[in-house]
Amino acid sequence: MTEKITTTAGSIDIEATDGAGVFKAFTVTPSTRPTGAVVVIQEIFGVNDAIRATCQEIAEMGYIAVAPDLFWRQQPGVDLTDKSEAEWKQAFALMNGFDQDKGIEDLKSALATARHLPGCNGRAGTVGFCLGGRLAVMMATRSDADVNISYYGVMLDKLVPEFNAIRHPLLIHIAEQDEFANEAVRTAVLAGVQGKPEITAHVYPAVQHAFARVNGVHYDRRAATIANGRTAEALMAALG
Repeated sequence: MTEKITTTAGSIDIEATDGAGVFKAFTVTPSTRPTGAVVVIQEIFGVNDAIRATCQEIAEMGYIAVAPDLFWRQQPGVDLTDKSEAEWKQAFALMNGFDQDKGIEDLKSALATARHLPGCNGRAGTVGFCLGGRLAVMMATRSDADVNISYYGVMLDKLVPEFNAIRHPLLIHIAEQDEFANEAVRTAVLAGVQGKPEITAHVYPAVQHAFARVNGVHYDRRAATIANGRTAEALMAALG
């Protein structure tokens, strides 16, 4: 009989490498030891209920989940939903003001911190959504993460030239009817994946952007279940 995994939620401090300060990360720790760690990369809505729920699910799978506050340099503690026009406007303003290169450096700090958390076996990867899906691909090209998983990442076609730098598994989940990534973007990404065994891409038919966002307006249970199953397999293969 499999032992039930219990979890504990909390927060940790992570120091920025550029001396700008310390930022927070929401964490959920499973009772299993030792285990790998997963850095959960937020959408444009910050570390909100959906991201916290994702961390909980990952911890219940047996992995340490760490969700850093990537907007801390602009506005610490952003926690928005996709339910109102005002929140969308605020989220887009934050995204437009977000320095992605600084964000990658903060994610590298979070990854290094996660590897050394109590109970971690030293292996760590990323799972990102929307903006975080793009950053997960950037972590695949620019960091030593053991695995990276991208859900409906934005502007991924611009990252195709960096695909040759990928050395660890990258799993890309693509929504066929993504309003933020048209057919041309999708075609460019799928072409860029060809001949690169480290990268696997799946297209989910007839679903929109954020089809796996917990309680989101475009949530699709069937597609989310399939994608999350593939994510679970990728995490198990890379993190143990």
